[in-house]
Amino acid sequence: MRRPIDSLFGRLALLVVAVLLISHVAGYLMVRWDRTYAQSRYAVEEAAFLVEAVREHTARAPSAPLPSRVNIVALSSPDAPRVHEDVPAPLARFIEDVRERLPSGSEVRIAEPGRAPKLWVHEPGDDHWVVVPVASLRAPRSIDRLFIWLAIILVLAVASALFAAWRLQRPLSALANAVARFGRGQPVPPVPEGGPRELRDLTHGFNQMVREVSRAEKDRAVMLAGIAHDLRTPLARMRLRAEMMEDVKQRDGVVRDVDSMTHIVDQFLVFAHDGIDSSEMIEVDAHCERIARGYRAVAPATPTVQTDLSAGAGFRLPTATLDRILANLLDNAHAYGAPPVVVKTARTAEGWLLSVSDHGQGIAPQDLFHASRPFVRLDPARGGNGHSGLGLAIVERLVRRLGGICDIGNSAEGGLRVAMTFSRETQARVAAHSETAW
Repeated sequence: MRRPIDSLFGRLALLVVAVLLISHVAGYLMVRWDRTYAQSRYAVEEAAFLVEAVREHTARAPSAPLPSRVNIVALSSPDAPRVHEDVPAPLARFIEDVRERLPSGSEVRIAEPGRAPKLWVHEPGDDHWVVVPVASLRAPRSIDRLFIWLAIILVLAVASALFAAWRLQRPLSALANAVARFGRGQPVPPVPEGGPRELRDLTHGFNQMVREVSRAEKDRAVMLAGIAHDLRTPLARMRLRAEMMEDVKQRDGVVRDVDSMTHIVDQFLVFAHDGIDSSEMIEVDAHCERIARGYRAVAPATPTVQTDLSAGAGFRLPTATLDRILANLLDNAHAYGAPPVVVKTARTAEGWLLSVSDHGQGIAPQDLFHASRPFVRLDPARGGNGHSGLGLAIVERLVRRLGGICDIGNSAEGGLRVAMTFSRETQARVAAHSETAW
């Protein structure tokens, strides 16, 4: 199961959202703390200013009336608040800040709880209390306009960052898809060179590598096709001359050798062919059953080919490609394996499965990696005359050309098993190409 967090975009998105969220939360907390500190300092300065203004007003015009919320109270007044030990920490800090702002030795008290918030200040040399109002020290609620604006900014920043991350990973995603197609042997169009400089250089190098590999593949295909084509005429002449030989035993031997060489030449031509099969799509189950009946008709007493077909009508492949795949695998199984040969199809969660297995000795585990390489013959266990070592290589090439996956291994019951998996996307693409060609 693919997890979104495993992709580059998923991790970039998670990193960007986490960084923006942490920075905005930290910024919001700092703004709140700074605003609370600024309000506290303002309240301290306001209280100190009012106290100094009242003292100056009393000294210059003692008979003039004071504002309604400002009073002058005698030191012996019973209304003077007591000193409390259990003052809340913010209020205690406020009282201490006011005391530091006033002359040394000043006494600062706060009104009794339940009364109007007032500050009682007695400075050295005064015979009275100066009572002034106190500004509210309560900070505004957290859900305010600042929070709303920060949330809007966070949403816009996250959206912009996700768009930038998507734009950054898009060229890399295109390159990864091209690498996957190239690894499956499928045609790879040039990848657009975009993104940062390093990614552009990487994409340019990949495009150049694909061009060089494609050129080498085409050169090899042309060489093989040319050699195979040039050999057809002398082989035909050799067969004609062999048919005219009088010695039957010698004639049969030469004919068998010519047929073996002709088979090798045909394998060369099939392997060298690099075009996409545009033949008619056919149901795999029905075609496999027809081919199995043909083998049974040749040897009715021996169950050479058995079928287990359960893929259904939705599993369809191009006729020519399917014929070549089955012909190579069945010939390979009869030449190197042991009966019965089982052709199986099935419908899986990923798509469709086509497999061909025999009951022979199989392939040694150390040779499985080389089994599908061109011109590799695993003698003596799987060798023989008239074979070029291209059978499994052709099958893997044809399967990859259709966008499938070819898995070559030994079955648990013994013998070689070639399993080919085709996804639903591959089926749709091949079917669309076949319909366009027709």
